[in-house]
Amino acid sequence: MRLNPFGGPRRTQRADAVVTGAGSGIGRAFAVELGRRGGRVVCADIDADRARETVEIIGGTGGKALDVACDVGRAEQVTALADTAEQWFGNPAEVVINNAGIGRGGALIGQVDLSEWHRVLDVNLWGVIHGCHVFAPRLREAGRGAIVNTASAAAFGSAPRMAAYNVSKAGVLALSETLAAELAGSGVTVTALCPTAVRTNILQDVPIDDPAVARLGDAMLRWTGRSPESIARTTLDAVDHGKLYVVPQVEAKLIWQSKRLLPVPYTRAAGLLERLVR
Repeated sequence: MRLNPFGGPRRTQRADAVVTGAGSGIGRAFAVELGRRGGRVVCADIDADRARETVEIIGGTGGKALDVACDVGRAEQVTALADTAEQWFGNPAEVVINNAGIGRGGALIGQVDLSEWHRVLDVNLWGVIHGCHVFAPRLREAGRGAIVNTASAAAFGSAPRMAAYNVSKAGVLALSETLAAELAGSGVTVTALCPTAVRTNILQDVPIDDPAVARLGDAMLRWTGRSPESIARTTLDAVDHGKLYVVPQVEAKLIWQSKRLLPVPYTRAAGLLERLVR
């Protein structure tokens, strides 16, 4: 790793990295950017073909990458991913991006089928739990590295009709904060990414039940959505500076501050706004 002129190592430069959900969207952007920064990248995704496409993109720019099929909702597969990466690198991973996730929304609490709750939590929350459970001890033992967990502004935004997604991302944020405290002084940093709209395929891959919610999501992508590439660059630069929180968009920062300063009025306003746009 290169030294950071601001102090400490530049963790994302020439790093041996593992990225989950690397087959598309933010995950692919992370993997490609890490490859551009000179690192070797293990690209994991539940869709083996998508993971292989990402590897080909990295290889096309002269980078080195390996594709691995992995369902992050299954602990044994995440353990196998870590072992495979360590064997390929010849050393433990230095940067771990727990990014795999799915979208879900459109129904009220009590109307969302419990199977959907389990599906969202299995990927979005348990996938990150598994990643931290498996990789954190290895990085702690090595005494260096970084873990990035992809949460969302939904973690603190608490928008109506997005309960399962909100809960999963709030859990990721709490997990990241707890892990950061546990790893303080170990040489390993933790970063929680909390964006709002990002131009990915998450809405296309998992349909939104309610047409009004789907229209609002599409509008946010058009009006405020940032490219996954810019989100990845911003986040990795923040990792190099040891930042815990990455809240990359203006609207995400406004939600963050409003919720912290005026939690009760914010919650009431969110409910009223949801009714107005329907």
